[in-house]
Parts: sequence; C-alpha cells; structure tokens
Amino acid sequence: MKGKTAVVTGGAKGIGKNICDAFRREGANVCVIDVLPNDYFVGDIADEKTLVAFSQKVIQDYNKIDFLINNACLTKGGIHTCSYDDFNYVLRVGVTAPFMLAKLFKDHFNPGGCIVNISSIRHMMSQADTESYTATKGAITALTHGLAISLAGKVRVNAISPGWIDTTYGVFSEEDNKQHPVGRIGLPEDITNAVMFLCSDKSGFITGQDITIDGGMSKLLIYHNECGWTYNK
Repeated sequence: MKGKTAVVTGGAKGIGKNICDAFRREGANVCVIDVLPNDYFVGDIADEKTLVAFSQKVIQDYNKIDFLINNACLTKGGIHTCSYDDFNYVLRVGVTAPFMLAKLFKDHFNPGGCIVNISSIRHMMSQADTESYTATKGAITALTHGLAISLAGKVRVNAISPGWIDTTYGVFSEEDNKQHPVGRIGLPEDITNAVMFLCSDKSGFITGQDITIDGGMSKLLIYHNECGWTYNK
C-alpha cells in the first residue's frame, strides 16, 4: 500500500485512529476528517459544505484516492430520548456522509479502489433506546450493497459489523469475556485487520458483503442465570 491514499472519517481516536495508524505503517497517505483535532482536516461530516471542502483538499493534494473508510458515527439515544433533529443528525453523520463521500470521490478512485463502511452488529440486534444508532447502522449496511452494484467494475464496496470492541484496552470480568465464544472482548486491531484485508488484492473477489466481527457474540444464546450472567431490567 506504499504511496496509495486512504481517506478515513472519524480517524482521530478509537477504531478510526487504529485504522489510520495501520495505513501509515504500510506507507499510505492518510487523509483524516474528524471533529476532533487531527493532522489533516477538522470538520463535521454532517455538513455538506464541509464534505465538499474536504474532498477538494484530498483531490488537490493527491489527485486520486485508493481507499475510502467510512468509520465515523455516534449515537444520540432512541425513542425515549432522541429528538427529531438529533435522529437526523446521526443519520447525516453515519449514512448521508458516506453516500456523499462516495459520490464526491467516485471519479477519483485509482484502479482497484475500495470502500469499507464500518457498520455494527446493531443493524441486526438492539438495546433499548438506541434507535438513532441502530437505524443508521441498518442503513449503512444496505447502502453498502447498493454502492457495490452502482460502482461495479470501478470500486469494490464492503462493510464490517463490529461487536463489542474495547478501545481502552481495559480489563473485563470473566462473564464479559465469556459472552464471546472466542473468550475475549474485541480490540480495534480486530477491525483494522479486516479493513486492511478488504483493501488488499487478496479480497479481489469480495464486494457487496457485510462481515461480522464480534467474537461470535451475536451467535451465543444466553439465558438468565446461565454462564454467570444475570438479567436485571
């Protein structure tokens, strides 16, 4: 990936930063956009003018790109706590911005270009009062296969759905770890490794797919008082 250009939203911390660090280690040019301080572009991707200004800077700096990683998202609660404006803001960050960035960059991808959308297992399972995030992740998952067809022959488009990913590298209980058939909670590297694979030639026959990376958590059925887990409503 030396000399190639990667665009990453929400790349100033957490999973996004881990992805950026991996691209840099491989010698890629990394163009970050985040509301948090970073070394490339500070701005809110919920705003169309910001997206246009960001894309223009990337094109001016590098002319072409190779990878677009739509990582940025947030939550503002759900049906009990989320306002109309808040719900639409989350959608603009998590769905509209990825769509617009794909549109703005679609004629500027080098051959072999890839888009990777970071979704979530929340697109298929929920906690109460999380509809702003859950709906956004459902939408980005559907957007993935839509873009894969519209951009067929030019850009491969895939999604990754993380489960519980700890960005603090903390210590968790035995019960928390055993919620995962692999025996541990996920780390940012688990997602980054998949991103790097999907951006490599080794994944050249993969497009339009959503890859779940959750340590098997979404496949494990746990009842009350099983596996050291107690349900308290």
